[in-house]
Amino acid sequence: MQTRILTFAFTFILSLTLFSQITISGKVLGRNSKPLKDVSVSLKDTYDGATTDEAGNYKFETTEKGNLTLVFSHPKFIEIEKPLNIEDKSIALNVQLKESVNEIDAVVISAGSMEASDKKRASALFTPMDVLTTAGSNAQITSFLETQPGVQKVGESEGLFVRGGTGSETKFFMDGNLVNNYFGNSVPGIKAMDRLNTTLFKGNVFSSGGYSALYGQALSGILALESIDLPERNSADFGISPIFASGTIQQVNKERTHSFGASLGYSNLELMQKILNFNTDFEKAPQSFGGNGNFRIKTKGGGFIKYYGSYDGSSMKLAFPSLEGNSDTDKINQKGKNTFHSLSYREKYGKYTLSLGSSYTFNQNILNFKNEKNGSEVFGYDLDSKGNYFNAKAVIERKLYKISNIKAGVEFNDSQEKTWVSIANENYIFKDKITSLFAETNLGISNNLSVQVGARAEHSDAIKQWNFSPRFALGYRISKDWTSSLAYGIFYQNPESRYFDANYNPNYQRADHYIFQVQRNVDGRSLRLETFYKKYEDLLKTSTNLYRPVAINNNGSGYAKGVELFWRDKKTLKNIDYWISYSYLDSKREYLNYNQALFPNFAAKHTVSVVAKKFITEWKTGFNLSYNYNSGRPYYNFVEENGNTVLKNQGKVKDYNVLNFSVNYVPSIGKKDAKSFSVFVLAINNVLGAKNIFGYNFSSDGMRSSAIKPPVDTFVFVGWFISFGTDKTQEAINNNL
Repeated sequence: MQTRILTFAFTFILSLTLFSQITISGKVLGRNSKPLKDVSVSLKDTYDGATTDEAGNYKFETTEKGNLTLVFSHPKFIEIEKPLNIEDKSIALNVQLKESVNEIDAVVISAGSMEASDKKRASALFTPMDVLTTAGSNAQITSFLETQPGVQKVGESEGLFVRGGTGSETKFFMDGNLVNNYFGNSVPGIKAMDRLNTTLFKGNVFSSGGYSALYGQALSGILALESIDLPERNSADFGISPIFASGTIQQVNKERTHSFGASLGYSNLELMQKILNFNTDFEKAPQSFGGNGNFRIKTKGGGFIKYYGSYDGSSMKLAFPSLEGNSDTDKINQKGKNTFHSLSYREKYGKYTLSLGSSYTFNQNILNFKNEKNGSEVFGYDLDSKGNYFNAKAVIERKLYKISNIKAGVEFNDSQEKTWVSIANENYIFKDKITSLFAETNLGISNNLSVQVGARAEHSDAIKQWNFSPRFALGYRISKDWTSSLAYGIFYQNPESRYFDANYNPNYQRADHYIFQVQRNVDGRSLRLETFYKKYEDLLKTSTNLYRPVAINNNGSGYAKGVELFWRDKKTLKNIDYWISYSYLDSKREYLNYNQALFPNFAAKHTVSVVAKKFITEWKTGFNLSYNYNSGRPYYNFVEENGNTVLKNQGKVKDYNVLNFSVNYVPSIGKKDAKSFSVFVLAINNVLGAKNIFGYNFSSDGMRSSAIKPPVDTFVFVGWFISFGTDKTQEAINNNL
């Protein structure tokens, strides 16, 4: 009897429970009514719920009654809540979720740009250590960039020659501030090196076109460098080799709220000139001496104040056979000095970020030219160029919902130059003030779509006009691993100051950029395909007098178009990191003294770079190789005949080939509690000794010529670098393990 009662009671309670369960079901959709899988659906503050299937359907049962809330959540979508009144009937509820936009998943607009950064390793194609460990780069950012698509390998002149643009069409910035005279002082035909040390920077963004409205006065591209914030610890670094010696100290307080540092360096190629077979006859080998200092302060609000200042002096003398009939030797004596200062401040104030910065540069380069016959001077003159440059910039940024923002600001540039030309017994003075206003917004419409719209307006006192430059870019995720970017913009740049003349006031030069890119970056492999078209208008045209070109009009024009490929792979070959870049360029320009539209003499139709790196931990050694190929560049010789410019000689030099090799030995690897880090470096540029030619110099009548060659065909560098107080072992391995 008791058993029957218990059985009846259990059955009765169970029947009541089953009777009271209510079914809740429905469908969850996303954009374009696409079913969403793995969405969590639950009654708030209960354990009842389910997860959507492949078709977006969900279904569960509950015994809850009354007014409750149904929650729909997924990491990539905005969570929504729906109120429910649960009674005795089943409920069917369909919902549509909106994508949640966040910095991690959002598509990045990358048309025309490549980033090297430690801060954004996930999206960056390179890190700053890549610059230091690439064979042939000589630890210079600009030499490293010559292994990237769109950048020409030009060995006889400084500058970044980008997509059919001259070296002066790319500008350089440090912490947002303009860097004038980024390269050292030199002489015609000898390429100067970067002034700023690569180790100063934690990252850089190189744009070969379509760059942000925050920057201007560059027809082709910009290199924006971001300096490090604070060092990890106190350190002292030393470097020594047959061509240079350097020392650096860096101090940081225990709380890591401020730091300061200084360095000195001296270089001289005299010893290497005696050992190696130089093509250039240096009567006095190139030498330089310089130093720099810095301080960094972290504010209470988490912002930063950064200062960097430097000074360097350089000199060289060289001689070469004269091409003119009345002399047998040409000589150039060069002396120069430069000082550069950069101060920046960045701070967040609520939803706003304020960035302030300024830079100052003084540069002087003195050149003495002589023509000699049998040791006696036939003809000679001096050029003494001095320049003072000041830049100031203010940017305010407001963040809008997660990854969207709006920026606006103002920039001011002041240039004052004076050039003494002894043959004319005259000082040529150039002054200009450029005022710029700019604004830009980045809109993260969804994780798959981003839009950037900006504009810049500039006024130049020298040109006495305003210009207006709209910019537009779009990024769209094609699929999980593939993204695409599109960029368009108008870009203006003043002609170089040496072309301004009392008889003619040049106008702005203009370039319109159109860029399309697709990119895949997944599982240690990166693929980029990019095509571009660049239209030039109002390029400067010149004629030539005895010693310098003179501007005559802005009737020049041109175009550049091409296709670029980049592939980097860290996975396929065990412990080997390699990349391949290829560029095809079709370009014509009628500018300067060109009397017709021609393929520019500084560019090659085809360029190829291959870079490979392997670090063998057991040997504590890294091996690096790089290969560069350029198809033959054209050369032209224009002469003035009866007041007209005539193309006297033209042709094409042989293809450029160079194989570079470097090896780094890191003895501190494997030592516990190492308080110092040292690296021995052996680098050989042009291992195979290829006899490369960049072009030709011609006599004034065009009858005689001489090849423009690198100062030395094969260069060997041996150096020892040691750092006390910091362990950079993992950086040396460069994440290849």
